[in-house]
Amino acid sequence: MLNNEEGVSGSLSRISLARLGWRRGVEDPVEEEQAPTYLNTTTNCPFLVISTDKLSAQYNGEARHGYDVGAIQGNCAAPVRKLLYYFEIYVKDKGQKGYVSIGFTDQHFKMTRQPGWEPNSFGYHGDDGCLYHGNGKASEPFGPKFTTGDTVGAGINYASQTVFFTKNGKLVGSTPKDVKGPLYPTIGLHSPNEKMDVNFGQRPFVFDIEQLAQEEREKRQTIIEKVSLPLSVSHWIVRSYLLHYGYKETLASFDTASGNTFPPVLPTPQENNSLDIVSYALDQRKILRQLIRNGDVDSAFKKLREWYPQLVQDDMSTICFLLHCQKYIELVMKGMLESAVNYARSELTRFFGVKYLEDLLQDCLALLAYEEPAKSSVGYLLSLAQRELVADAVNAMVLSTNPAVQNPESCLQSSLERLLRQLTACCLERRLLNGGQGEIFCLHKMLHGGKEGS
Repeated sequence: MLNNEEGVSGSLSRISLARLGWRRGVEDPVEEEQAPTYLNTTTNCPFLVISTDKLSAQYNGEARHGYDVGAIQGNCAAPVRKLLYYFEIYVKDKGQKGYVSIGFTDQHFKMTRQPGWEPNSFGYHGDDGCLYHGNGKASEPFGPKFTTGDTVGAGINYASQTVFFTKNGKLVGSTPKDVKGPLYPTIGLHSPNEKMDVNFGQRPFVFDIEQLAQEEREKRQTIIEKVSLPLSVSHWIVRSYLLHYGYKETLASFDTASGNTFPPVLPTPQENNSLDIVSYALDQRKILRQLIRNGDVDSAFKKLREWYPQLVQDDMSTICFLLHCQKYIELVMKGMLESAVNYARSELTRFFGVKYLEDLLQDCLALLAYEEPAKSSVGYLLSLAQRELVADAVNAMVLSTNPAVQNPESCLQSSLERLLRQLTACCLERRLLNGGQGEIFCLHKMLHGGKEGS
């Protein structure tokens, strides 16, 4: 007998549950990222007076040289798991010289300097309308000057990796964001009587940031839609999916409905072989799926022993474990708790200590600890989705018995699922290339019409 490890290469007998698509319970939601909500007075420079709500600042220095600037950051870095980040200031009084600035700085920034005067910082300055970035030297003319009564904004576009600025609701311009680390929203004041209020989103922005986000998404979607695809490829993918999972009646209806609407795609020899493989044992796989979906695990076991005895001859195999777990779950669902306990003692105890099966085993046994297991943290086991997972696993094992299959692991997923995994991997790679910044790709939300990162 094999030891309690996943198994030898090329065999699916002791495959891990994760490889079969099992996930414990409901996926945890992505933790909400902290965003700035007020000015950080813990690193406040001596040349500023900050209001009690920490949303207003006034310069009280003498502005005699370049190191008596009053700069202050938000209370935390700009969140990075977004398409865009944005904040605004309202210039209540430009003071004597109008040396008001807005921008982004890193955590090492000196609070006695203007944003843009130090490395890893960006600043749009009101007195000259110039953009400063890292060396204290002004760029070419960037935008209009701003003064008393103006609302000015600064933002980060994580998709295009740019920093952008606005004035009175209109986009001024942008510059490449060549700083990969965290950036803090920052304002600077540098002449007597300068006053400003900051808006971190506690009230509506003057600039329509949602419209900019929508334009950015549409721009990206336009690029995607320009990519050409082979003729009728979606028809072929859907058909191969139905074949792979043994949905025989649905496949027949699909073929009838499509008729001659879709011109045939001439498959390559490799694709022909793939279609032959997923067509294997279609009738048997259909029957097994129906039995498991109906909760009739005993009949599924019986059919497997009759048709594919090699799949269940190893009583420590993953497929036997899944079927025994499902039989136990069906007993719990029917309220036959004593029978469930006896079944667990006879069929599940042998799996104690098998590391790659222990999470599901623990959750199954935990069903008995709740008066209303359906409302518990392990209630997901009582759903149709759990039956489908077991049916999918049995389906893959049956496909792997086809003598034409060279790599049994190719039976674990359909062409459609391989495409979705590739899509996810590409989106993750794109985000990694941006230093881990930008919207988090959520396949589930995308498939249901939602926005990335929303």
